[in-house]
Amino acid sequence: MVNTAVLVSGGGTNLQAILDALHFGEIKNCKIVEVISSSPDAYALARAENAGIPHRVIDIRQHSNRFVYTDAIIDRLRAIDAELVVLAGFMYVLSPRLTELFKNRVINVHPALIPSFCGSGFYGLRVHKSALEYGVKVTGATVHFATAQADAGPIILQQAVEVLEDDTPETLQRRVMEEAEHKILPKAISLYCEGRLVVEGRNVRILGEEPKWIL
Repeated sequence: MVNTAVLVSGGGTNLQAILDALHFGEIKNCKIVEVISSSPDAYALARAENAGIPHRVIDIRQHSNRFVYTDAIIDRLRAIDAELVVLAGFMYVLSPRLTELFKNRVINVHPALIPSFCGSGFYGLRVHKSALEYGVKVTGATVHFATAQADAGPIILQQAVEVLEDDTPETLQRRVMEEAEHKILPKAISLYCEGRLVVEGRNVRILGEEPKWIL
């Protein structure tokens, strides 16, 4: 079993998708050893509690800068012997030390088809607002290995979502979560824990199947 830590900041809908997938056996060879929240007010903590998953708060407000905060996160990850780290709606950019120490072991989900609408400043509703303003017909979500540069790591999975004419940032956000994020994040976790991901430069090869989008 792969010891996995999930980092959260808010409502925890992606965490719930992971917990549901675990419950139904859709994620294999994975053990969630702890859910770590950047805020004591995150509803994700209640989701972890309801699922019987250990959880704790490492409050970003109690740390002087992101470097000190990252060190606190790393110390905890080492204490719980985490091999895989999943950023599931974690709203803060940590220092490069995390991805250096956990190279190709930090998975992030982004609510767009990278390299579109990603990088510094693109998070939450801003991503969907930008997609609508640009007039794209298709958006989606991407799961990738996190690196020091935001949203720039090797891509594991992507899934497309059609943009509707009457979409608002809020309706588009909800559909991208339901139709894309909540599907490909659990699958990527399972692929990692099954030992089926091979990183070759910028490309991630999935053992046992041809590289492709999940459509």
